[in-house]
Amino acid sequence: MIKTLSDALAERGYDSLTAVQEAVTQPELETADLLVSAQTGSGKTVGFGLAIAPTLLEGADTLPQADVPLALIVAPTRELALQVMRELRWLYANAGAQVVSCVGGMDFRDERRALERGAHIVVGTPGRLRDHIQRGTLDMTGLRAIVLDEADEMLDLGFREDLEFMLGEAPEDRRTLMFSATVPPMIATLAQHYQRDAVRVSTLSGGKQHADITYNALRVSDADAEHAIINLLRFHEGQKAIVCANTRATVARLTARFGNRGFAVVSLSGELSQQERSHALQAMRDGRARVCVATDVAARGIDLPDLELVIHADLPTNTETLLHRSGRTGRAGRKGISALIVPPKAVKKAERLLKWAKIQAEWTVPPSAEEILRKDEERLLADPMWADEVTEDEAAFAARLLEAHDPATIAAAYLRLYRSRQSAPEELGAPDAKPVRERKPFGPSRWFALSVGASDNAEARWLLPLLCRAGDLDKSAIGAIRVQESETFVELTEASADGFLSALGEGGVLEDGVTVRALDSAPDIAPLPRKPRPDGPRGKPGPRDDRPRRDAREDRPARAPRRSHDDAPERKPYDKEAVKPLSRSKPKRDADAPRGKPARTGDGPRKPRSDGDKPWKGKPKGDGPRGGGKAGFDKPRGPRPEGGGKPRTDKPRSDKPRSDKPRSEADKPARNAAADPSKRFVRPGDKPKPGRGGKPGGKPAPRRGGEQPPRRPRG
Repeated sequence: MIKTLSDALAERGYDSLTAVQEAVTQPELETADLLVSAQTGSGKTVGFGLAIAPTLLEGADTLPQADVPLALIVAPTRELALQVMRELRWLYANAGAQVVSCVGGMDFRDERRALERGAHIVVGTPGRLRDHIQRGTLDMTGLRAIVLDEADEMLDLGFREDLEFMLGEAPEDRRTLMFSATVPPMIATLAQHYQRDAVRVSTLSGGKQHADITYNALRVSDADAEHAIINLLRFHEGQKAIVCANTRATVARLTARFGNRGFAVVSLSGELSQQERSHALQAMRDGRARVCVATDVAARGIDLPDLELVIHADLPTNTETLLHRSGRTGRAGRKGISALIVPPKAVKKAERLLKWAKIQAEWTVPPSAEEILRKDEERLLADPMWADEVTEDEAAFAARLLEAHDPATIAAAYLRLYRSRQSAPEELGAPDAKPVRERKPFGPSRWFALSVGASDNAEARWLLPLLCRAGDLDKSAIGAIRVQESETFVELTEASADGFLSALGEGGVLEDGVTVRALDSAPDIAPLPRKPRPDGPRGKPGPRDDRPRRDAREDRPARAPRRSHDDAPERKPYDKEAVKPLSRSKPKRDADAPRGKPARTGDGPRKPRSDGDKPWKGKPKGDGPRGGGKAGFDKPRGPRPEGGGKPRTDKPRSDKPRSDKPRSEADKPARNAAADPSKRFVRPGDKPKPGRGGKPGGKPAPRRGGEQPPRRPRG
């Protein structure tokens, strides 16, 4: 290994390399293109930093003066790009490398000036890097290596076109290294087109889950999903946690709720500016914030130190997202917990995700309020301040406390003071319990009787607006409405009873003859009897017991007894000679018989048709309107001329009467203008010619095929 890089690793406390770092730094892979797949948190950033070092340094310990970039690192998100830049800066600090970032949300002019001053390594996001290349501020001619970090995520986010553009602009003799947690078919296709005999390097543990991450699937009810997250954060008090959600709206809601409960929380989503996102991550690194609520895209690839808890507020959409979310914890040998919040309707989905990801999770329930309080007591007793020496001022104050109160009172007050600084835990219901709507008590009330009931077709749905309108009542002042056979009982609040009676007046008439009387006590309400089913041909049949049995019906004849095979009559054998074959052909015609239809046979001449007979439905003969000829011709046509064709007639072409009024020039048919092409052409800006029939402003006749003449008008 190069000495400057090994010294940097030693300063950082690296005693040994991880599996992926050892795999990519093999001597036989110094000049090869690599397609690397490794688990999240396995040190891939330092791994590709060590992998490209021989290509950049070319045997030297330090880099020459910065000029055009030698390496290009592409990351899917801004946070990951800035994180990679920080890692590479300390790794190449002793080698004198200039590392520049080009990410969206930052000032483009500052990045351009940094590139003009010279850089050895450029780290950026696909969109901003392509913008620099197209504007000519990023020179690609001196590139020796390109690294695609989280390549599968960049393809999922739609950066395929940008990646292909950058790889196409880079020199052909450069090295191309692709690092990803998974290698889907799209990554393999991209590697086949833009890499030269890439070496496949995989450090995945044969389908086994991450050994440093404990997976818990927590069953909760629908109403307690967010309460379970609060209890988890309280149970793991003092530890850094990240809560993953699917949408920005969920991130904003959870951030506001956690902040109201006293948690030091920050959010991370695409709707925030780059400065706000950088401040949020820096607050998590400094310890000023303990909880980070983030979306999948914003949290992809970020490394938060000492992150021990990952909570999936929404279940991930696929196994890759589940692994990437959980990979934020359990990094570099540290232990972590990945907890999935699973309501009843998402149990099957959670089981499928864990099965496809080959993860063995422990199905349990969130910590209860009692468990959280006991955990607080354990943390209080294990606090290292009990071992600190007592100062003189503290001893004097303790003596005054003992003089004023006994030790038990002081200890109880200290415990209450400690718990008051924390958020109160939530009481959780059963995981499969359905939400129960609590109904508030109606309070003191009075009953009234209305003079309409079920016999008058009274219903609560039209009595309620009637009471509100005529009695000047609000809907909340009306309680139960019980419809009886001849009257209806209504419950009103005690406060609205006097106003209701005063609004009705002395007669107590509600509306349309419906009177109201006050009752001294609650009435005896009896359930209404059910109406019998209607009998008859159009109604449903009555009860089964009311219908006569089948055997007792007199109008139905008795069913004949079944005949057995022994009682069947004996059949005669089939005689083939006795049966004449059926002929399907027509009988032969007699040669001497006259042709045509046979003469009518009967007992006399045909009866003449009268005017009252039914009209004949057959097809009339001749050339009339119903005879198949053209309309308007009621005479047979003459003989054909010698040259062929139809004889010319002087009959009109329409049944409409001809007008004796002479035609004007404007009323001439459009066929006169069809012969002259200049009359059919409309110059740009000219008014269109009259439409069909010569009427100004009419709809123009449709044209087929450019400058064809208009069709001949009818009539």
